[in-house]
Amino acid sequence: MARKLTTTNVGKRCMMLVALFTIHCSLFVSSAAAQKFALLDMDYIFKNIPAYERANEQLSQVSKKWQAEVDALTTEAQTMYKNYQNEVVFLSKEQKKAKQDAIMEKEKQAAELKRKYFGPEGELFKKRTALMNPIQEEVYNAVRDIADLRGYQLVLDRASDTGIIFGSPKIDISNEVLRKLGYSN
Repeated sequence: MARKLTTTNVGKRCMMLVALFTIHCSLFVSSAAAQKFALLDMDYIFKNIPAYERANEQLSQVSKKWQAEVDALTTEAQTMYKNYQNEVVFLSKEQKKAKQDAIMEKEKQAAELKRKYFGPEGELFKKRTALMNPIQEEVYNAVRDIADLRGYQLVLDRASDTGIIFGSPKIDISNEVLRKLGYSN
């Protein structure tokens, strides 16, 4: 037999749906309230790890050295172009072509060197990865160990741009991470 929908039946179904939704929401809120959170400040942690500071300094020095090499080639190309502009009226068609080719080759060398050093898979990226990954891995492992020990389900970095407006210092584990890594504060 087909059931006839009446206002009473629709009302009962709506009430049941509202009740189920309310129960579901209260279960979600109570499970969220039971979760434990912690904050840490990765910038603060890294600034207190001497190896990280040394690695940053090393990267800065090598970056300056490589940038000077790129700048030297760029300056050389610019000088060649200025000289070309001064001499262009005195040059034959073949000489103009040869000088233009030499200038373009020098600019190409500068661009290739820049890409080699600073490109997405360049030498600076490789060096940064080699120097920083072991330190970052060590910090990550310390954070994970503390989170496992204390039962944190989530650890947020207050230094990153995550939109954290306020975080109680009571849940900040930055100093604990440094102690676990052997750097007393």
